[in-house]
Amino acid sequence: MVSFSYTAADEEKSRGVRRMKTLATSLLLCVAVIYALATWAENAGWGAWTGYVAAAAEAGMVGALADWFAVTALFRRPLGLPIPHTAIIPTKKDQLGASLGQFVGENFLSADVVRGRLAALGIGRRLGTWLADPAHADRVTAEAATALRGALTVLRDADVQAVVGEAITRRAESAEIAPGLGKTLERVVADGAHHRAVDLICTRGHDWLVTHGDSVMDAVQGGAPGWTPRFVDKRIGERVYKELLRFVTEMRDMPGHPARGAIDRFLTDFAADLQADTDTRARVERLKTDLLARPEVQDVIASAWSSVRNLIIAAAEDDHSQLRLRARASLISLGNRLATDTRLQQKVEGWAEDAAAYVVTTYRGEITSLITDTVAGWDATQTSKKIEANIGRDLQFIRINGTVVGALAGLLIYTVSHGVGG
Repeated sequence: MVSFSYTAADEEKSRGVRRMKTLATSLLLCVAVIYALATWAENAGWGAWTGYVAAAAEAGMVGALADWFAVTALFRRPLGLPIPHTAIIPTKKDQLGASLGQFVGENFLSADVVRGRLAALGIGRRLGTWLADPAHADRVTAEAATALRGALTVLRDADVQAVVGEAITRRAESAEIAPGLGKTLERVVADGAHHRAVDLICTRGHDWLVTHGDSVMDAVQGGAPGWTPRFVDKRIGERVYKELLRFVTEMRDMPGHPARGAIDRFLTDFAADLQADTDTRARVERLKTDLLARPEVQDVIASAWSSVRNLIIAAAEDDHSQLRLRARASLISLGNRLATDTRLQQKVEGWAEDAAAYVVTTYRGEITSLITDTVAGWDATQTSKKIEANIGRDLQFIRINGTVVGALAGLLIYTVSHGVGG
């Protein structure tokens, strides 16, 4: 069973309780001695005043004993006797815990109480004012960055890579890419954005031909029939090379070259086929499937998570990264809006109230069971000892007050009775 930890502070309080017990008991013994002396004096004929003193002392003893019994019965059985309805705390601990849990559930964990309390707090305005402070925004950003780094560190790369790879592959396989590619290519051709690529290809092709002219001529000569003379093959090779170089040079230098127009028409037709031709779209889909199935592509997809994670961690650790700067600016902006925008405040407060009401309504039993189960797990003796150490000193004042009030009441009753009798 789980019990309270009995600390040095509790021991000090227990010593205070024992001192008060000694004082209360001493007062009881004092009135008992007074009663005995007053009764002896009354019998000895010392005067009528001894009867008043005896009555007051007698009533004081009765009050002291009654309150001693009541206080003692809370924690243990008086004199060890099995008197019913005593040792209340040790024997009724579980029922007290259940009652406390029910009380908390009914009076603190109700949707109306929570909504009313949150509405009175003005969470939206307070949160906005707090976030608008740059120091607070820095603190939230730093804490969020720490939490983000921790979450990314805990995650296993292999698991995340498998999930990311499967998600990307499934998404790519389920979506037909040909129409999208066709529309994109159509806009590129319409805007003339592909001309730079054509310029680059023509320039690189021209430079390559200039550098590798001998290779081109050797290739042409090597493809000639064996029965032709070598000088003829050489002249043909030189002629082909010159025409090829002239053709590429003209394509490079002439934006209106017919070959460029043919490329534009080809790309336009291909863009249209990607969007409307069934056979072309099917071929693109097969190509996409083949590419996705290749191990190299799967490795690239799987490794994307590592790259993204490293980028996020680096940005989270850098106080001056765009990620943290943008997050900080967004928090400050949100705080300023929350501090001044009444409608936004009402929305935030409504969300908070709904969330809190849902939690207390749905999980009220689990929350109150924390109280009842915890109290049920306490050791009865230790629990009683702990509670007595914390409130026992005040309870001993009840005994003292009972002695004094009882004596005054006894004196009053004795006085009234003798007055009426006289």
